[in-house]
Amino acid sequence: MGLFGGMMGNASGIDPRAAAKEFGRLLADGEQIHAAYQLIRDSLIFTDRRLILIDKQGMTGRKTEYHSIPYRSITHFSVETAGTFDLDAELKIWISSTAEPVSQQFGKGVDVYEVQALLSTFVAR
Repeated sequence: MGLFGGMMGNASGIDPRAAAKEFGRLLADGEQIHAAYQLIRDSLIFTDRRLILIDKQGMTGRKTEYHSIPYRSITHFSVETAGTFDLDAELKIWISSTAEPVSQQFGKGVDVYEVQALLSTFVAR
């Protein structure tokens, strides 16, 4: 993924082992990362217990917000595949306490069907 793609909000997949090494301090005992995606500075992490949104803020990115969404809080979600002219796939997640969905765009290198399967597996428990 190029710099322009990251600036436009497109996520790309990262190795779950690399994510575990970088964000391991966020995980509970026994919690495992199943998939991870990264923007230029921000990240989305799918664990076996929750979805973690990592938002690096400010010019330097030193200030970081870690937003944890337990799968049981997700009321519904949608995945929109890329099209001919719209090259980005989009994920929308509705959380029980909010009216507006959390939205994330994925570049064409991300398998949105994998994202759909992950959410289906964890939300339907």
